[in-house]
Amino acid sequence: MREQRSPTAFADLPPVAPTLGWLRLAAMAAVLLFCGAAFAVPPLWVGRFAGSAGGLPAGWTVEHLNPRFPATEYRQRLWDGVAAVEATAVRSMALLVRPLAVDLEITPVLCWRWRIDAPLLNADLGSKAGDDYAARVYLSFSVPPAALGLATRSKLAIARSLWGASLPDAAINYVWDNKHPIGTLRANAYTDRAQLVVLESGAERAGRWVTERRDVSSDLQRAFGDLPARLTGLAIASDTDNTGESARAGFADFHFVARDAACAFP
Repeated sequence: MREQRSPTAFADLPPVAPTLGWLRLAAMAAVLLFCGAAFAVPPLWVGRFAGSAGGLPAGWTVEHLNPRFPATEYRQRLWDGVAAVEATAVRSMALLVRPLAVDLEITPVLCWRWRIDAPLLNADLGSKAGDDYAARVYLSFSVPPAALGLATRSKLAIARSLWGASLPDAAINYVWDNKHPIGTLRANAYTDRAQLVVLESGAERAGRWVTERRDVSSDLQRAFGDLPARLTGLAIASDTDNTGESARAGFADFHFVARDAACAFP
């Protein structure tokens, strides 16, 4: 006759089932971690320069907007160990531009490094006469015509007749200003289709590389509301045509990352 055991007798048995349960959980966690790593969005590099190459970086062109003034000069160089583009402006203005095809739903954050020798003395982002910056990073956007409205489309048509067909539907300028507080958002003195965001101000961090990280999607919404815009271009500039001053700036390591990812500076 088989021995009968009370339920309490099973308390002395080894905890086999719980151990197997934890093993299953650990295996599932490992699979999830592996899948997360496998599908992590890598950095999207849009400005990785060759410091020893000199000249202009491949895929970038100089856009000289106003022939009445000299063009800002650009060249690749190794600057304090950083492969960069150096911009030198002497009473001059020109953009160094490249086209972009970036999905801001996937990689909305732009990372880069920049530096200036010194801020401009007489710049004033609130006036046309002072619309100069020791350094700026310019993002251009395309917007469906129906989302712009008739009045805006008319203004853009007039502006393009004066400044060229490359004028974008909307733009964000990240600037290194001389005096306005960091975080200032203001329309460009010439057009409200370009919104300025002050990221650095004054001379405190001049003379060294400074890293930046901006959520472009959030900045776009802050500047233009729920505008259905598509990012189409990136430009860098040091411009001094309005103030007649001189400036030198460096730019390096432009890349887009996911919102929850770290920047990938070398």
